[in-house]
Amino acid sequence: QGGEGGVGSPTPLIFGPMPAPDPVPSPLRRGLRLGAILLVALNLRTSLASVGPLVPEIREGTGLSNGALGLLTTLPLLAFGALSVGAAVAGRRLGIERAIALALLLVVAGTALRAAPPVALLFLGTGLFGVGVAVVNVLLPALTKRDFAHRSGPITGLYSGGMGVGAGLGAGLTVPLAAVLGWRGALGVWALPALVALSAWLPLARSRKGPSGATGVPGSFRALAGSGLAWQVAVFMGLQSLSFYVVLTWLPDILVASGLPRARAGWLLGLAQATGVAGTVLVALRAGAVQDQRSLVWAVAILEGVGLGGLLLPGAPLAATWVSLVGFAQGGAFGLALIFLVVRARDPDSASDLSGMAQSVGYLLAAVGPPLFGLLHDGSGGWSIPLATLLGLVLVKTWAGLGAGQPHRVVPVEGHHGGAASGG
Repeated sequence: QGGEGGVGSPTPLIFGPMPAPDPVPSPLRRGLRLGAILLVALNLRTSLASVGPLVPEIREGTGLSNGALGLLTTLPLLAFGALSVGAAVAGRRLGIERAIALALLLVVAGTALRAAPPVALLFLGTGLFGVGVAVVNVLLPALTKRDFAHRSGPITGLYSGGMGVGAGLGAGLTVPLAAVLGWRGALGVWALPALVALSAWLPLARSRKGPSGATGVPGSFRALAGSGLAWQVAVFMGLQSLSFYVVLTWLPDILVASGLPRARAGWLLGLAQATGVAGTVLVALRAGAVQDQRSLVWAVAILEGVGLGGLLLPGAPLAATWVSLVGFAQGGAFGLALIFLVVRARDPDSASDLSGMAQSVGYLLAAVGPPLFGLLHDGSGGWSIPLATLLGLVLVKTWAGLGAGQPHRVVPVEGHHGGAASGG
């Protein structure tokens, strides 16, 4: 259990022998791999997005307090933040494909457990799901760097767009499913598409080479901690995540406070998610095609600033326009963040390390964002100060993005505890 991975590791007993990878995959195998990546991506946000629409039913069925329900919705984000650095190490010890396969097994098991009657299993299943998704979140950029280095934009656009579509399906179909299956069944049914994704992924887990190294969490993180460029990527990822989850949580309340009906506010949240998918795909495609992404950082910052400024206007005139701009910009920032994880890294191992560091920072910030902005609302008695704070964070995010968007690569600094380190 404490070995270096590879020879002597129990993993081959699970997936079978490990033949060497084909040096030049055939078009058919490449297509099958892309299809498996898309299936995996579609399942990374469905279970997360399916909880929010069912909060009233879960409260009634379990008697959980609002605080406990808040923990249920933020538990996956806490798992993402706490475990992302370790996920990079898991990818090197087991091999990327095998680590993703085991993570998908956790996603399937965790999602299915949420349908079981004991309330404890609802939380346990949510935690297992969060652990599995944390691993896949980190390793997909490393897989892209290894297998699709010259097509990082299209591949990142493919799987990030798939994540957005999956979130939309989880949010949109869960309530109708609950009318037929009950709220437990509506949560548990999402284990079925995750099982399909696992089945599609298993041939990749059996065919690819396993371990590539055994760097531990402290060593891999310290190697990046001295890189200013790595921290700029991490801060950009973190503030992008915080802004997204704040809007996801509070946008309907912001719009209702401006005088819009609750039903229209919910529809506008769906519009923000739809334009976000478009922004993710389009910006990722463009960002992967150029070496310098700073112009794209400026573009998404201006769009988000205009959208948030529009929401500050009394009565929220042109609300659909402002919401669309915010959604598109936040989706574009997500696409940029994922691209940075690929193009700023030197190789697949450094991509997984950078991804682990950036996503750890990102999701820990995302987890504290919604409650923090709720406190700002309660303390100020309105949404003007929280929205103005989001506008201020756009400036900080732009600063980090302009650094991350420069055509340099992160150079890990062993034993270094300060200063910037980046190279061409």
